[in-house]
Amino acid sequence: MLAGTATLLALAGCQGDSDTAEPVSIADDENCIQCGMVISDHPGPVGETFYQDATPSGRETPVTFCSTTCTYRHRFAKEQEGWTPSATFLTDYSSVDYDVRTDGGATVLTHHLDATAFAETSELTVVANSDVQGAMGTAIVPFSDSGDAEAFAEEYGGETLPAEDIRRELVSSG
Repeated sequence: MLAGTATLLALAGCQGDSDTAEPVSIADDENCIQCGMVISDHPGPVGETFYQDATPSGRETPVTFCSTTCTYRHRFAKEQEGWTPSATFLTDYSSVDYDVRTDGGATVLTHHLDATAFAETSELTVVANSDVQGAMGTAIVPFSDSGDAEAFAEEYGGETLPAEDIRRELVSSG
């Protein structure tokens, strides 16, 4: 039953209608479409994007990512190729119980892979340039409650901005 529901949700996203696209849970062995890393092996926020009329070869939408950085890098690259995202979902740290801990000298944040942990970027405020690390370096941490984002930035540094305002320069690889 659960697999059937996930398939229906994925098919709804294939239609390219952002009103019907719903986030799906990310499997423990799933790889990031951008960098190839196993998503569940790394800390921090993750993402998934549904595209209208296009998907990477051999994949059904949504495409999934190990980090917000990979999510945005992929979107920017595919938009230049003419792909249109119908919906992008990121971990919503306002909706989950999360832990911040030190791991190997880095401050990291727990990841959440269940569909209920995601919110669409249009609903999110992110904290960029904090002291918290994710799968691809400094994490861009999303929250649906802007007050939660402000409190996180106050404790861990960084700046808040709407997730829709992230630009290529913030996630550039060099």
